[in-house]
Amino acid sequence: MHKFLILYATQTGNALDVAERLSREAERRACPVSLLSLDQYDPSLLPQEQAVIFVVSTTGQGDTPDSMKVFWRYLLQRNLGRHWLKGVSYAVFGLGDSGYQKYNFVAKKLDKRLMDLGGTAIVERGLGDDQHPSGYEASLDPWMSSLWRMLNMIKPQFLPNGPDVVIQDAVFIDQPKVQITYHNSENHESRFSSTSDLTCLSIQIGSARSVHPGKAFSDRSTPGCFLKMVKNLPLTRSNCGKDVRHFEFEFVSPALQYEIGDVLEILPGQDSAAVDAFIQRCNLDPDSFITVSPREMDDHNARDSRSPVKLRTFVEFSMDVASASPRRYFFEVMSYFATAEHERERLKYFASPEGRDDLYQYNQKERRTVLEVLEDFPSVKMPFEWLVQLVPPLKPRAFSISSSQSAHPNQVHLTVNVVSWTTPYKRKKKGLCSSWLAALDPCNGILVPAWFYKGLLPAPSPSLPLILIGPGTGCAPFRGFVEERAVQSRTTATAPIMFFFGCWNEEGDFLYRDFWLSHSQNKGVLSEAKGGGFYVAFSRDQPQKVYVQHKMKEHSQRIWNLLAEGASVYIAGSSTKMPADVTSAFEEIISKENGVSREDAVRWIRALERCGKYHIEAWS
Repeated sequence: MHKFLILYATQTGNALDVAERLSREAERRACPVSLLSLDQYDPSLLPQEQAVIFVVSTTGQGDTPDSMKVFWRYLLQRNLGRHWLKGVSYAVFGLGDSGYQKYNFVAKKLDKRLMDLGGTAIVERGLGDDQHPSGYEASLDPWMSSLWRMLNMIKPQFLPNGPDVVIQDAVFIDQPKVQITYHNSENHESRFSSTSDLTCLSIQIGSARSVHPGKAFSDRSTPGCFLKMVKNLPLTRSNCGKDVRHFEFEFVSPALQYEIGDVLEILPGQDSAAVDAFIQRCNLDPDSFITVSPREMDDHNARDSRSPVKLRTFVEFSMDVASASPRRYFFEVMSYFATAEHERERLKYFASPEGRDDLYQYNQKERRTVLEVLEDFPSVKMPFEWLVQLVPPLKPRAFSISSSQSAHPNQVHLTVNVVSWTTPYKRKKKGLCSSWLAALDPCNGILVPAWFYKGLLPAPSPSLPLILIGPGTGCAPFRGFVEERAVQSRTTATAPIMFFFGCWNEEGDFLYRDFWLSHSQNKGVLSEAKGGGFYVAFSRDQPQKVYVQHKMKEHSQRIWNLLAEGASVYIAGSSTKMPADVTSAFEEIISKENGVSREDAVRWIRALERCGKYHIEAWS
């Protein structure tokens, strides 16, 4: 019997959440279902499927999630004809953010490609928008009801009892996807006694994260290295409205090689009082030793191979109890374990389509944490298995590296905006990782678990002219670029760099002011004497706003000259409007200085992108 296949590609977990919800809804309709990440699926099998649902997110500037890249390359092969997917019914649901230029780009191009290959759409593609007052679920709910209705008409064999729910939820509540085994603590207490602190911490983090069922941990369980903070310096004036820090770390474990443009991921520490409060609220024993395994796991040897880990360590390093907001399904499951009638009714309402908007206001908009939600519904006694399955996993946070290893051999530097905001109900909130780092005292020698990854900004050769645009903390990777080129310039001829930086005020948040100015004078790598230049837009120092794109237009001829010499363009910073505004400024400059139409200028930039000379790394 063919199964209803759900394939997902997720970057932050939202697409997985939607895919799991679709899977649950299919099971409730007695529909046989198979749920897989796109990187677990063999794309050559696609023509044999009866019905496939794709749930895909769009990342960065219209990019496919990492788990979709191989699948997408396969789908683009020229030898797949127009009838390759004849007889295959499909549907696409996309997750995106309409604040970005290429909104839901991945879902749109996947939908078109599946149609071009002969597939038949069950329903029109659905597009979830993070910017909507109710988030992506605003379009998911109506799209799902259309999906079941149309599937019942096109492929009724999948829904033997019709498009409506037939199996009551109580059946599923008995079956969380994980099971927890408790172990005798005496056998495990001694295993760290002979190891160093560093090895011990590495084993603890690795054990906690590897036994967690979350799919996010596959390659991020044991830290790639450990760092120790040696400097924590404010880069902004205390009353300027933002707090940006310069952090310097030294390797405690053997130094790893990294390149400029790379990314450092850090696993943040959680507030120990919050971890203790969560354990107490859930009536758990912090000193018990546990292993967690998937309920469906057939191989008993694999289950036994997992090292038991202390429950408190497991919560601390793998469950995000006091920062991330729980998903809608968390409230649904909570409703089954609430003993107070009014709490059960409220939770059921939150989990229903009618309560969706109110849940969004209460939960996502307020960034309610798991601990806060559990404290708001004190009668809920949720089994630990369900908590492990549904509490968001503790994820590493990614930062652009702002140093060159040539200049700082045993160090890595970061430039971090310490995030804090006030919710609609006037509750003060802070970013978990940035506020944790900002509170670290270099004298205390706290070990910071970290991983190095390639970013979206490849390291340029010394002979390549560069045009860099990095307002705000977007300057971070370019500090590394300039440091590296300054080192190279001592022994070899180097190409010029033009750098456009932007901030609010000259006095308040001119990040790394002395560093840029020193390299833009005395024939430094940013100096006009060397063919480059350093230009700053202070957006709030005059009545009319001045941004980096305005400064670019003031120097349009010099930008065009560098482009004509084969320069590469690198853009980094906030993902909202900046990348689109800067790209538009480049189009205007190319059109004006080269005497071509705007359409030709757009094509010019596309050609730069194709040959790897136009790079954007943006973050929200």
